[in-house]
Amino acid sequence: MSKGVRVKVWGDYALFSRPEMKVERCSYDVMTPSAARGILEAVYWHPGMRWVIDAIYIMKPIQFTSVRRNEVKSKISANNVLPVYNGAVKRLGISSRDEIVQRASLLLRNVEYIIEAHFEMTSKANASDNPGKFKDIIMRRLRRGECFHMPYFGCREFPVKFCLYEGEEIRTAYEEEEIRDLGYMLYDMDYSDANQIQPMFFRAVMKRGVLDVRDCEVIR
Repeated sequence: MSKGVRVKVWGDYALFSRPEMKVERCSYDVMTPSAARGILEAVYWHPGMRWVIDAIYIMKPIQFTSVRRNEVKSKISANNVLPVYNGAVKRLGISSRDEIVQRASLLLRNVEYIIEAHFEMTSKANASDNPGKFKDIIMRRLRRGECFHMPYFGCREFPVKFCLYEGEEIRTAYEEEEIRDLGYMLYDMDYSDANQIQPMFFRAVMKRGVLDVRDCEVIR
């Protein structure tokens, strides 16, 4: 296991969608571990390593706002893709005029977190890969603000600003609040079986503004 890193992330809006809300989107109170992992993978990803989230620090008060967003009510059928590829005269697309709908979304606004994480080596690492090499690359990219693609808070229209956090002390927005039970939250997706990807959940408990997921019980 490598020594961990801390990354400060912030933005105007965030939407960490609750899977039980099927039509109109509603965000969790705080960022999910899977969203945090996605942000770090946008900064640096390699098959020879995998990110593990240790803790999420909530740096600003939890605030919600409601907006209406344009969405489409259907998606392109995979069964139509191959015939079009083979030259069939068939329209492959969605008519926004017919398919567009307006739906309400409950978003988080003015968000800021510090992600504490480490990475572990995987079986796909080659002979030249080692934790020191990866750590140097990660630190350099974080200090320069480099990323493979723009990270986002749950949805691509909510981009993330990020930087390496090098401070010693972290004071959250909830220093005075001993404990807050946030209920069951999405932890990550289980990709062990590519044909049957399963969600994993955990009981999220925020203690003094910190969501510690190091020893949480994961439920499939």
